[in-house]
Amino acid sequence: MTDIDDWELVAEVTEYDTPWYEGGYDRLRQPDGSEKRYYWADLPPAVVVVARIDADVLEADGDGDRLLFVEQYRPTIRETHLELPAGIVEDGESYTTAAARELEEETGFRPSSTALLQEYAVATGVLRHDRGVVYAEGLEPGERELDNNEFLEVRTVPVAEALERAREQPANDSTLTALLLAKEEGLL
Repeated sequence: MTDIDDWELVAEVTEYDTPWYEGGYDRLRQPDGSEKRYYWADLPPAVVVVARIDADVLEADGDGDRLLFVEQYRPTIRETHLELPAGIVEDGESYTTAAARELEEETGFRPSSTALLQEYAVATGVLRHDRGVVYAEGLEPGERELDNNEFLEVRTVPVAEALERAREQPANDSTLTALLLAKEEGLL
């Protein structure tokens, strides 16, 4: 097994810079002495929110508690996905603060309680990107404020059906991961 001391960074090159992320490569001297380029994209941290809303807040008849989802078209992959609310963590924000802000902006509901379930690195073979999964509850009506590139519809799914529904195609990693973590924590 090799360790970090067996790798030498020869050069770090940024090839493009966008408002959303940077992309480039590191030229590394590998443990065997050869050099290779390792390409990367560097994205800001993001948060995914598992938000439980009480049935009485929704005035639902006998449905029980539900989870908030958003349905949105994803131009990058040209598909509409049912996803958990999510977004970028702004400078100086914690994952829980970002979760509360994103949840209210995207769905119009404000949580009274948030808890970080997990922070992890995403797609480490190509991304420099961390993600946090936050559980939110005690939701109350707030003020929805979509960004100029957000065209999404708020949906609710019964808690007992959320994981099954998220596994239906088209499925995505952030929603599945977040729901599996929440289930493992006994929250679903």
